[in-house]
Amino acid sequence: MTIKEESLKLHYDLKGKIEMKSRVQVKSSHDLALAYTPGVAEACLEIEKNNDLSYELTRRWNTVAVVTDGTAVLGLGDIGPEAGMPVMEGKCVLFKEFGGVDAIPLCIRSKDTDEIVKTVSLLAGSFGGINLEDIAAPRCFEIEDKLKKCCDIPVFHDDQHGTAVVVLAAVLNALKCVGKDIKNVRAVINGAGSAGIAIGKLMLGAGLGELIMCDKNGIICEGEDWLNPAQAEMAKVTNRGKMKGKLADAMRGADVFVGVSGPGCVNAEMVASMAENSIMFPMANPVPEIMPDEALKAGAEIVGTGRSDFANQINNVLVFPGLFRGALDVRAKEINIEMKMAAAYALAGLISDEELSPEYIIPKAFDERVGKTVAAAVAKAARESGSARI
Repeated sequence: MTIKEESLKLHYDLKGKIEMKSRVQVKSSHDLALAYTPGVAEACLEIEKNNDLSYELTRRWNTVAVVTDGTAVLGLGDIGPEAGMPVMEGKCVLFKEFGGVDAIPLCIRSKDTDEIVKTVSLLAGSFGGINLEDIAAPRCFEIEDKLKKCCDIPVFHDDQHGTAVVVLAAVLNALKCVGKDIKNVRAVINGAGSAGIAIGKLMLGAGLGELIMCDKNGIICEGEDWLNPAQAEMAKVTNRGKMKGKLADAMRGADVFVGVSGPGCVNAEMVASMAENSIMFPMANPVPEIMPDEALKAGAEIVGTGRSDFANQINNVLVFPGLFRGALDVRAKEINIEMKMAAAYALAGLISDEELSPEYIIPKAFDERVGKTVAAAVAKAARESGSARI
């Protein structure tokens, strides 16, 4: 069987990849009285007096909601909330396996921003954090912003920020490998949606010298009438030389390329036009902007993709389980820039100078150090930045 056929069979056989499991036994009347009525009333009354005790007396402290509207599902597009459920269940599996976090999928039958915000905010008391997933841009920006304002728990759009963290970690190590300082580097990001904009913001926060962003219309430049609000904001802090043109123009002389766009939009000539010791991260899935072997043959020094069958897989499974683990452990109010930056530097720091090479700039997904290291760094940053509550 192909991997697709084998996966479909697995889903039919399992009828769901996650399940609820009781943490107590109910084998007697005494057990029942402790776990349920009448004994459970005592826990309820404690929480009534102090809502924060919901973290101590229920599983809320370790539970995250994985929320989608099904509009941008894993390269499949707008397939609807029910069709998005297998992906959300998969995400929950990764939360548990790599971070020890209990996660529950919430697939919402609405594309209305305010309806989604109200639904999630009303349910927020059941969770320690909210992970937004596969929601189309630019609506995802507004949903995240509004939820952050009305929820007292971390709200994190993984497609944006998880991707940004893992990309920054890869960029830091790639630049170290080729002996370049991020402050003197020009990077190009192709794809100015949720992931591309978040990557750009985090790279600028890390001191990136110059950033040019592109989308299907070409180079993003302040004043263009085709920019959406999120792109217009980015135009204020990028492309300060007011360059205009297409992706090929932006890539000429660039040190770093990050692709979060579509297959085949970069050719060998474009790679060859980049600076010496160029770094290429074509991450469109399943088919990248240019295949790694083509990019290397054209002159790229380091190449990473989102795929597991090439060197340097840049995948946000390296980020979100540990990041939420750290945030939950200190009962964080939010996931702020300091926590994301700490996660990126911790992830990059797992590879020693002796191990670092063009084929190994980012830890493997099954490296057991990843979740714990990221969690510890995030928890520390939460405490130092004032986000932690314990």
